[in-house]
Amino acid sequence: MISDNVRRVENAIIRACERAGRDPAAVTLVAVSKTKPAAQVIEAYAAGVRHFGENRVEEANAKIVAVNAELGTAPIWHMIGHIQSRKARDVVAYQGQRLFGLVHSIDDTPLAAKLDRAVSLTGGTPLPWLAQVNVSGEASKSGFEGQGWERESAVLDTLVAQLREAAALPGLELRGLMTMAPIVDDAEAVRPVFRSLAGLRGALEQRLGMALPELSMGMTDDYEVAVEEGATIVRVGRAIFGER
Repeated sequence: MISDNVRRVENAIIRACERAGRDPAAVTLVAVSKTKPAAQVIEAYAAGVRHFGENRVEEANAKIVAVNAELGTAPIWHMIGHIQSRKARDVVAYQGQRLFGLVHSIDDTPLAAKLDRAVSLTGGTPLPWLAQVNVSGEASKSGFEGQGWERESAVLDTLVAQLREAAALPGLELRGLMTMAPIVDDAEAVRPVFRSLAGLRGALEQRLGMALPELSMGMTDDYEVAVEEGATIVRVGRAIFGER
């Protein structure tokens, strides 16, 4: 049952927070509902989930409209997948509505500029977003380059310049950082990745002179470790909805 799965994940987050001396209320659970039907989203909502993550604009927009209409209210929807430049306007607004409350996956300044232009064309308040940073160095991962920022000042300097430019766009509101950790058998192996992103957040806050409250990191196989390292948002799909 989805409700049982939700309880298990919530309890695991509570335990991870206890180990780290954190308040569980500081961690947002995003149920990753990509490929899942609207009925399962509604079931998870009934179990208490209020945040849902989608990664494909074409699938997400129709599903979001259907779920919102069925519930008579709108959960907070997160865009967590790679965004093609030509889909930027659909991420910002669909059928005249702002559907996503937070975009996790802005991975370069040209995409940020494209989304900013879409906001200016469609109107509305600035779009909250997270900068996706590749701190692991995996070639398969998208994101602003962040590998080795602790040791190489040029990496941090470049990232500061890129994010300062993107943060100045009037149609966007930078809220924090996101990363995708490598897929590993032992979650402990990715602890350094999460620790690196948390440290980077602190360095960027100091250099940019602004608060970056959100750290989106951790998925089904490693979210407990991510919480221990400071995640404020975890993106959990399989542990809630089952295998795709």
